[in-house]
Amino acid sequence: MMRAFEYVRATDTARAVEMVTADPNTSYLAGGTTQLDLMKDGVLAPERLVDITHLPLRGVTGGRGALRVGALTTMEELAADTTVVERIPFVRDALLLGASTQLRNMATIAGNLLQRTRCRYFRDPAVAACNKRERGSGCAAMTGTARMHAILGTSPHCIALHASDVAVPLVALDAILRVQGRDGARGVPLTRFYLTPGDTPDVENLLRHGELITAVEIPLPALGTRSGYLKVRDRVSYEFALTSAAAALLIEDGIIVEARVGLGGVGTVPWRAREAEEILIGAPATMEVFRQSAERALEGARTISGTAFKVELAKRTLVRILRTVSGVVA
Repeated sequence: MMRAFEYVRATDTARAVEMVTADPNTSYLAGGTTQLDLMKDGVLAPERLVDITHLPLRGVTGGRGALRVGALTTMEELAADTTVVERIPFVRDALLLGASTQLRNMATIAGNLLQRTRCRYFRDPAVAACNKRERGSGCAAMTGTARMHAILGTSPHCIALHASDVAVPLVALDAILRVQGRDGARGVPLTRFYLTPGDTPDVENLLRHGELITAVEIPLPALGTRSGYLKVRDRVSYEFALTSAAAALLIEDGIIVEARVGLGGVGTVPWRAREAEEILIGAPATMEVFRQSAERALEGARTISGTAFKVELAKRTLVRILRTVSGVVA
C-alpha cells in the first residue's frame, strides 16, 4: 500500500535541487513509470515528491559532433529525432524495444537511465534477503529463481540485473550525464556513473542525494559508421532482455577501424565490452573475428544454475549483431 506523501511542483531547477538536497526523505518525480510502482509495492516511501516535469529540461539539440538531450525528453521523442535515426540508429532501436508505446510517451531519458533493477526479490518487501534493499540482509537470488539476473559485474552480495535497453548503446558511445547539484554542475561519463555491487549493492551510481540529471550528451560516431541493437527475450513485445548487444562499426576496405560494443541483459550495470572492441579494431570483418570478440567479452562471466545459459546466449547475440551490422555473410 502506498503511504501518504506531500506533492510539490517545481518551477525552477535551482529551487528543485535545493528542496530535495535539504531533505533525505524527498525525491524527484518525472515520468514516474517505475518510481510509482516501487512506491505502491512499499519498496520506496518518500515523504515528499518534487515534480520536475515543468522544468525547461526537454528537447534534443546539436547534431554535428554530439547531441544534447534534455533529461525530461521522453523515450519516444528521442527515438523520433532525425539525427538519432540517421547517425545512431542503434539508440533508436534500443528505445523502441524498451517498452510499450504508452510508456515511451511518459518515461524520460534520465528516468530510464536511473531505473531500478527488476529483480523480483528487490521488488518484494516480503522477501527479507535483499542486500540492495537492506545491506547485510543477504541475497535471495543466489538460491532462488535467477533466470533474469546478471553474470557480469556480480558479487557474492548481489546479482541483480540493470534492465535499461538504451543505456547499452549509450555506454558504448561514451555518453556523458550533466548533473546539477547544490554546489554546482558537473559531468559524469556514463561508463563511470554506474557502480557494480561489490560490498555495497545499495549504492547503485555516483549521483548524490539532491543532484539532478539535466541532460545527456551523446557523442556521434564518424560518418559511415553502421550500428544495430539486438534484444533476445522470451516474447516479442514488452519484455526485458535475456541478453542484448549494441554494436557500432566503421569498416574500411574490409578492416574494422572503429568498434563500440555494449551488452545488456547480462550485467549488474550496462556493460561496455571493451575487451571485445580490442579484438575487433584493426581486424578483418569476419565471422571468426566476431566469435573471438564474443569469447573475450564473456570471459569474466560468473554464473549460478539459473543463469548459466546466458553465457552462450550472450556470445551468440553479440556475434549476430556484429554480422548484421557488418553485412558479413556466414
